[in-house]
Amino acid sequence: MSSSEKINALEPDFEKTPLFLKTLPVRLIIPVALTILLFILTIFFLIIPLLEKNMMDGKREGIMHLTETAWSTLDFFYSKAQRGLISQKEAKLAAITHLQQLKYGPEQEDYFWINDMTPGMIMHPYRPDLEGRDMSNFKDSAGKLLFVDMVKIVEQKDAGFVDYLWQWKGDSNKIVPKISYVKGFAPWGWIIGTGIYVEDVRQEILTITHQLIYTCSGILMLFLFLSGYIVWQGTKGEKQRIMAMEQSRLRDKQLLQADKMTSLGILVAGVAHEINNPATSLMLNAPNLKKAWASFTPILDDHFKQQQQHAVVCNMPYKDLSNRIEMMLTSMEDSAARIKRIITELKDFSRPTRVEMDDDININSVVEKSLDLTRSILKKATHHLSVYLEEGLPKISGNFQQLQQVMINLVVNACQALETPEQSIQVKTSISLNSGFIVIELSDTGPGVHPRDLNKLKEPFFTTKRDHGGTGLGLSISEKIVYDHKGIMEFYSEFGKGLTVKIFLPVSRVENKV
Repeated sequence: MSSSEKINALEPDFEKTPLFLKTLPVRLIIPVALTILLFILTIFFLIIPLLEKNMMDGKREGIMHLTETAWSTLDFFYSKAQRGLISQKEAKLAAITHLQQLKYGPEQEDYFWINDMTPGMIMHPYRPDLEGRDMSNFKDSAGKLLFVDMVKIVEQKDAGFVDYLWQWKGDSNKIVPKISYVKGFAPWGWIIGTGIYVEDVRQEILTITHQLIYTCSGILMLFLFLSGYIVWQGTKGEKQRIMAMEQSRLRDKQLLQADKMTSLGILVAGVAHEINNPATSLMLNAPNLKKAWASFTPILDDHFKQQQQHAVVCNMPYKDLSNRIEMMLTSMEDSAARIKRIITELKDFSRPTRVEMDDDININSVVEKSLDLTRSILKKATHHLSVYLEEGLPKISGNFQQLQQVMINLVVNACQALETPEQSIQVKTSISLNSGFIVIELSDTGPGVHPRDLNKLKEPFFTTKRDHGGTGLGLSISEKIVYDHKGIMEFYSEFGKGLTVKIFLPVSRVENKV
């Protein structure tokens, strides 16, 4: 079993939830995640579409101004003809020549064209084959009568936009969407226009979008880095807060237990003192009385020898009475010894902890020596003893003998709980860095403890082995010793499947490493 598996197996109740879920500051993660999501949605569903719309509107406005400028060229030559400087024919020819040579755009391939209201094509820089032709039946690849639509717009509004499919500049094999702005020149009955290719706009938008994405990605990466740092700091703070809460919960349990132990200790000390004197007298007199009876027995036997069949004492045949007195004296002697043992345990239970709790204790050594001392009991109780001691556990300050007493009590209890040698006992030690505890665990596969009795195990005088001489003080004394070491002892059991005892000693008492 790996070290991490052992630690996970030994976590107390409040450690069952994975630490990363408990320490993860959700109140930080959710705003960060929502901010990033809102940032992405804003870029792709608001800024980029808005940018595309604004660019398209800008392009439309641009070709409108260009058409107005070209229209002013027609007006210029028309004015010259009106002033008699040139003829109308010369003016039209000069205007056509000028606009035919006029190109603009990044590659100087965007152009103007002229048709009349017939409609007929007057001038087209890339389609001279259309010049002089009637365009009333000319359709684009989608079947749209684009020149007829231009005439209608000029008749209705004098100027406007027309969208259609047209060849890509000088490439007649490439047909793409185009938007044009047309304006009528009434004196000559002409329509002049120019347009933009939607593909050009899309390419510009794509280029700007790429630049925007790169810029925003950089900002997003910086934001993620800063957010990750904030979340990491928040996680550290949350982890410290949770550990402080767990330590506080431990202290609360210790305070409750301390109050109970203080009151109980006063009571126990008084009871032990009051019982000790008569118990001592009983222990001293019972053996003497037994010796005296042993001395009287031959005399009484000789006295009643002649009348055995009629010898009656206290309404009981002498022979039966003699046997019963022997057993009663033995029982009195054994009971007195048991009372004395209970008094000793009561004194141990109520005795204040000695001030010198400064042994450098290796928990693994406590476990190993306790198992050595109980080796004979363990061999009789089980054929399956498993021991897992984690290496490198830190030492703690405390009382080695007292912790050893706790371990021996737990081992003996586990052995007594087993019903057959085929049942097992397992002992583990580990350190849980997440919760800040050194953990000792002892499990058996005996019958376990009923849920109603589980919380009573640490109560003084509670025992399930009273018929076998149990006093019910062993676990109470063990609990007090663990408490004196600033720890807690917990019991876990599934009735019919064994009992597990866990001792948690806070790492805050660690002084040095093994």
